[in-house]
Amino acid sequence: MDRLSNTVRPYAWGSTTAIPALLGIAPTGEPQAEMWMGAHPGAPSRVSRTTPAGEPELALTEAIAADPEGELGTATVDRFGPRLPFLLKLLAAGAPLSVQVHPNLDQAREGYADEEARGVPIDAPHRTYKDANHKPELICALTPFDGLCGFRRPTEAADAMEALGVDSLKPYVDLLRAHPEEAALREVLTAILGAEPTEMAETVADAAAAAERLGGAHTPYARIAHHFPGDPGALAAMLLNYVQLQPGEALFLGAGVPHAYLDGLGVEIMANSDNVLRCGLTPKHIDVPELLRIVRFEATEPGVLRPEAAPSGEELYETPAEEFALSRYTLASGAAPTGLPAPAPQILLCTAGEVTVGELALAPGQSVYVPAGETVEVAGSGTLFRATVAA
Repeated sequence: MDRLSNTVRPYAWGSTTAIPALLGIAPTGEPQAEMWMGAHPGAPSRVSRTTPAGEPELALTEAIAADPEGELGTATVDRFGPRLPFLLKLLAAGAPLSVQVHPNLDQAREGYADEEARGVPIDAPHRTYKDANHKPELICALTPFDGLCGFRRPTEAADAMEALGVDSLKPYVDLLRAHPEEAALREVLTAILGAEPTEMAETVADAAAAAERLGGAHTPYARIAHHFPGDPGALAAMLLNYVQLQPGEALFLGAGVPHAYLDGLGVEIMANSDNVLRCGLTPKHIDVPELLRIVRFEATEPGVLRPEAAPSGEELYETPAEEFALSRYTLASGAAPTGLPAPAPQILLCTAGEVTVGELALAPGQSVYVPAGETVEVAGSGTLFRATVAA
């Protein structure tokens, strides 16, 4: 078992206060968007082990590479290869993230192989597939958390656009009402992403002004347009369900489901991948043909997840993902320690109070890595999230 040292990523959309407040440290004034816990090569956690050079911390990627079966367990290596299959994060959104989708496993493998064969550099700004893996993900709210998740019914999107009273939105309204669901959503998203930029900027500005006047259900779209003036993603966002999570509630995002996080602090877990196809609210590359191939054009209800409690006190967020499982423990002072055996590796994250894992005391924002097969006992008074491989 090792205490983790983790990297905080300063993406522009990050909150300047949420992660510092959780950690109990002073804000720097810079955005602090994500704290990564795991073995992603982009920002691997460091464990409290001496390196061959005598340094006091070792990258978790190096620890796993030195002894994959000892760290991950034979079953995990057999299923996913010699790598930790999940990545855990604290995510703090102070502004909207890009509207995005993730490929399924076959699409990721095909896309990665194609770009490799064409010689597209892995760090090229127009590169779409950073690896050959898919990226199912789960976000669990620690504070009230706003997001967009999945297409709403075309008629609902048409009603929302029509209520703005903006003439340049009428063609989209007509398309949404004239075609069956899949065709309507596909045609409108294609038209939005392919619109002439100057005309689109005017449409977004007019729609944002109208949304601000109307308020109510239109407020989140006005807020999005305020952060990204003229961006077609502000109109694409109107095709999606607006979701407000309360602390402890979660969303699961599968392949092809368009989504965006708007505001709030949460615990996020995902397959260990960095494959993202964006459709707006970003200055980054948008590969429209590939995006339209990946997106699932079907209306969905955003299924808000609440944890299922087990007799052991573990509260599990059920998802279809194979790479990860996320659960929560609410520990009470004076209660008997709870044992956490696992055949797979675990990362344990404290988000409230003070808990002990074995002999290590964790304050909010602190975490430990537990190799496969090692049983630890947790106690104290607070909240502990457990990330591991799905059984």
